[in-house]
Amino acid sequence: MLLGGARSGKSALAERWGHAHATDGGSVAVLATAEIIDDEMADRIEQHRSLRPATWVTIEEPLDLARGIKLAPPHALLIIDCLTTWLGNLMFHGVAGDVDERADAALAAIAARVGSTVVVSNEVGLGIVPADPATREYRDVLGRLNQQFVDAADHAYLLIAGRALRLDPIHALPGTSGPPRRVTPP
Repeated sequence: MLLGGARSGKSALAERWGHAHATDGGSVAVLATAEIIDDEMADRIEQHRSLRPATWVTIEEPLDLARGIKLAPPHALLIIDCLTTWLGNLMFHGVAGDVDERADAALAAIAARVGSTVVVSNEVGLGIVPADPATREYRDVLGRLNQQFVDAADHAYLLIAGRALRLDPIHALPGTSGPPRRVTPP
């Protein structure tokens, strides 16, 4: 799982892993969640399509993430780019009410795969509290969605300015077996 802000290097790292996997003889698939909603997005999508190697399988699925995952070749390294856009699509189309069920189905599809999966998502909770209720709801739902996918991941990284920080589970951190104890200086 790769988390970070816009232009933090998440997709670039996922693609670098894809190129390395392909160099080692493996196949690569990209599950793209973006959909064309305006001219600018059409240009972005076309740019992404043109930059991917022709040997990579591209699956474009804006709403049914589990279906898209199941369409990927089973042994391929699958790059899902990204949960942020997928959630935005669900909200835009008015079907975000069942996001938990959709996320569970996607995670089950990932778990059933033979090949590795890299999931990309934005961390949008580091800024100020959004001014409007819809944006606050989006931030909150994405935060829970990211936690759900990170909990299921073998490895998770936070990317900032092209650098990756490994994210450790809370239970693996020292001093998390109970509440903090008061330490009295000598």
